[in-house]
Amino acid sequence: MSSMSDTRAKARRPSGNRAKSRSSRGSSVALWTGVVVLAAIAVLAAIFVSSQSTAPTATDGGAAGTDGRYPYVVGDPGPGNEAPDFALPATTGATVSLDDFRGESVLLYFQEGLMCQPCWDQLNDIEARQDDFAALGIDSVVTITNDPLEALQQKRELEGITSPLLSDRDLAVSKTYDTQKYGMMGGSTNGHSFILVGPDGEIQWRADYGGEPKYTMYLPVDVLLADLRAGLEDA
Repeated sequence: MSSMSDTRAKARRPSGNRAKSRSSRGSSVALWTGVVVLAAIAVLAAIFVSSQSTAPTATDGGAAGTDGRYPYVVGDPGPGNEAPDFALPATTGATVSLDDFRGESVLLYFQEGLMCQPCWDQLNDIEARQDDFAALGIDSVVTITNDPLEALQQKRELEGITSPLLSDRDLAVSKTYDTQKYGMMGGSTNGHSFILVGPDGEIQWRADYGGEPKYTMYLPVDVLLADLRAGLEDA
């Protein structure tokens, strides 16, 4: 009986070579699984880095800007084009048109609006540096959002803003300038665009910061001034 039991037990036990073979196959599978996982991680990392570092190029109407952290694209209409006229209700209590600034250089600031506090911090910081903008020949700054006029009036008082705020409720003017294309809200608001219109009504410089890849809603005023200066020199 003992002999038969021993024989059956030996039959059930895999041979040493077979066990080693199975162990080797298991190690190979684990190794290849690890390689595939690492490769997938590397690919995802490369995609992430690429998406974070991609800057607009001249081929898509873009410009790197003077500071690589704040790239921008140049929308249409751009420099050299006649700036489309408009007339919008303003917090000054009147209707403001682009033609009101004929003979001056006016910086149009299209921004996301009340939901974007950094956009208002931007305007406050611009107003605090009026002398620096005046040194570049800029006479006025006008801000355009699609917020209701009453809400803009309250915001103006709350922030102590002195420049006129214009209400473009249906984005009609913004769409004329295509500024709603450069933001993170799917075209329902503006992004963060600056358009400098010269005394003759021609666009001298434009920078749309609010779109891909950075979706910038605030940039240091020194960077804005440097980009303006470089753009005017190129022009």
